[in-house]
Amino acid sequence: MTAIQIRLWTVEEYHQMIDAGILTPNEKVELLEGQIVQMSPQKPPHAATTQKASDCIKTSFVDKAHVRTQLPITLSSSEPEPDIAVVRLDAGEYGDRHPSPEDIFLLIEVAYTTLAFDRFEKAPIYARANISEYWILDVVNRQVFVFRHPGEDGYGSEIVFDDEATLISIAFPEVKIAVSDLFLPKS
Repeated sequence: MTAIQIRLWTVEEYHQMIDAGILTPNEKVELLEGQIVQMSPQKPPHAATTQKASDCIKTSFVDKAHVRTQLPITLSSSEPEPDIAVVRLDAGEYGDRHPSPEDIFLLIEVAYTTLAFDRFEKAPIYARANISEYWILDVVNRQVFVFRHPGEDGYGSEIVFDDEATLISIAFPEVKIAVSDLFLPKS
């Protein structure tokens, strides 16, 4: 019996497919560990929470970092598009490249229907890339999963905060963010 092998793509090959028009913006895909993966469509709670959280994060990190919303970052074998990326200030505004791990202070994914994927698929990718801090906003339960201490086997620490808590980023300990400010008002 012949084993089936999956053809993995490099970031460079992924970019070539975009340049050649093989992959278009309408595709809604991202590169994860060499595989081109279809991104989940956004339902209103996901989109609205992403906007609310992004506005809060931008206000919290003004003049400290760039806050990018649903834009690519480049890792060794991945080019995901996290919902929010807090990255190092860059005079070139990342006009010639996407942020890479050494530029990234914090990544945030908003999970409405994708909590398991964001926890068990994306978290290990971000940990192996040495992203020091990764948050998942669980829209349904109004909780934030905070991952820290990255390593080859994943994050060494995972703590869940409810919407009464306050978060402090590792990179900017002076910045305090109320979990409730990241979510839409309770109905």
